[in-house]
Order: sequence, then C-alpha cells, then structure tokens
Amino acid sequence: MAPRSSTLDGFHRRKVLVTGGLGFIGSNLVRSLVKSGAEVTVVDSLIPEYGGNRRNLAGVRTGLRINISDVRDRHSLPYFVRGQDFLFNLAGQTSHMDSMTDPETDLEINARAQLSILEACRQHNPGIRVVFASTRQLYGRPDYLPVDEKHPLRPADVNGINKLAGEGYHLLYQQVYGIRSTVLRLTNTIGPRMRIKDARQTFVGVWIRQLLAGEPFEVWGGEQLRDFTYVDDAVEAFRLAALSPQAEGRIFNVGGTPPVNLKTLADLLVAVGGGSYRLRRFPDDRKKIDIGDFYADDRLLRETLGWRPRSSLKQALARTLAYYRKEGAYYV
Repeated sequence: MAPRSSTLDGFHRRKVLVTGGLGFIGSNLVRSLVKSGAEVTVVDSLIPEYGGNRRNLAGVRTGLRINISDVRDRHSLPYFVRGQDFLFNLAGQTSHMDSMTDPETDLEINARAQLSILEACRQHNPGIRVVFASTRQLYGRPDYLPVDEKHPLRPADVNGINKLAGEGYHLLYQQVYGIRSTVLRLTNTIGPRMRIKDARQTFVGVWIRQLLAGEPFEVWGGEQLRDFTYVDDAVEAFRLAALSPQAEGRIFNVGGTPPVNLKTLADLLVAVGGGSYRLRRFPDDRKKIDIGDFYADDRLLRETLGWRPRSSLKQALARTLAYYRKEGAYYV
C-alpha cells in the first residue's frame, strides 16, 4: 500500500525520532518514514515483555539509527531529542493486565517517562513537532456508541489512568511551553509485526499464533463489538497528524473498520486462514477490566486531516496471516 502523496514530501531529509520504534506500530511507521527519505532515529528498550523485536526493522539499512535505550533513563533523552524535527512518541507499556499486577512500572513508563521526554524537548528542542500514541482504554465502558472525543474519560485499569496522564502532559506542554503536540487515541490495531506470543498487545495475535500452529484458538464471550485498524492506516494517521498544523494541540480517535462482534471476527479469520476456534466464558479476572462493546467515532480525524482507512478487515487479516506464515518463527 503506497503512502498518500500528500504525506510523502514532508518527511524527506527531515530528522525524526521514534520512541518504541522496534515495536509493532513504531516499526511500521519507521519503515514508512525511511521510504519517504527521512533520517530516522529509533529509541527502544527491547525489554522482552513490551513488544520490541529487531526483526521488525530487518532489511532497513539506510536512513536509520537504532539506539537500545529506555525512555525511563531521563539523562539520555536530551541527546536523542536535540536536532530532531519530529518526535513520534510510541514508547509505552501496553498490557492492561500487567498494569494491574505491576502498576508501578506502568506508572514509570506511561506517565513519569512521558514527562521526562517533554522536559527534554522543552529544554533542548522546543521547536520539535510531537505526536503521542494514546489508547481508547481511556474512555472505559462506553455510555454511548460510537465513542467520540467528547465522551467522558473513565479508565478501567491502571494503564488507562497512566496513559491519560501522558496525554495530559503533552497537551499541557503545548499550552504552556508551545511544544506542538497531537494525541492519537488508537483502537485495536492489527497487522504485520504485532506481538503474537501472548495477549500483552492484542488478543488477535494469540489467535493468529494458534491458528498457524494448527490449534483451535479461544474466543472469550464472542458478542463484544470491536473495531479494528490495519497498521498501515494507523501509520498514515501518525504521518498526517505530524504534518498538519490543524492537528496541533488536539486529540483524535483513530478508527478503522466497521464494528464486528468477536465471533464474527473469528469466523472471518477462519474463512481467510483456515483452522478452528472454540467459544469460552469470559474469564473473571479479565471481566473486571473489560470495557464491553466499543467502537470509535473517527469523524474528527477524517474531517480535519482527510484521513481514511483503506484496508477492509478481511484484507487486514489476510495480509497479517501472510506475513506470519513467512516470518512467524521470529515472533513466537
């Protein structure tokens, strides 16, 4: 899928920092930026639980510098932010269950480190343009559907609370210090290079791993409604947000496919890739932090930036399966 021409030239010969750039969305974004002629610096801790994988940037040999570093190391941050034109801030702890069993680490990464990143920008590069990756989890259990940006914020877990703090820091530093920032609230993003060894990133990854291993995958509940974003469409949202003055100081939902329930999703995955699944009662420990039905209203992003998802759910699943049939050994 070729990038839209409107976002090709804006990154040519520009210096771009991507935190979490060896992760799922980050690495796909990095590949897109390098193709556009950007000089990309990646910062990633490669902590095993957080999704970074060297294979994600295999074959990218020019226009890229990779630094294995942790955003919690605030003393290294000035070195990375100096001289950069753009910062795509995707470093984070994404597991909702891990945030409940280890809330202090989630706080350090998703809140305290975000403040340190912005302080480094304020002191060493106040002209940098920032796009921050946030999450739909901030909304909690919806009052209405689809969920727009005006919906009340009621995080259902520690991860959501800390991501909300990260959002707040970015918007505050825009208002007070002029650090031009945009927040993108992502829904269920799927595609090549996502984590499939466990459910820390997305349950769809676990489904795909089990399907490719010839095992029936489990569908919990089955009636919950969800929408999904193919990773290329999410990448395009990041690119557009970074290049659009209209996006500065604003929050956007990133949606994608029309909503489907999980049983329908499972049926479609089996139709595309073969295999089988079994329905299971939703586990009690997960149910406490589950938000029920959710799908996003992304009209603000569409109307403001001209963004449109270009991949159907069937296409997204087919492309993802094709990638892991070839590359799966590097992700299990």
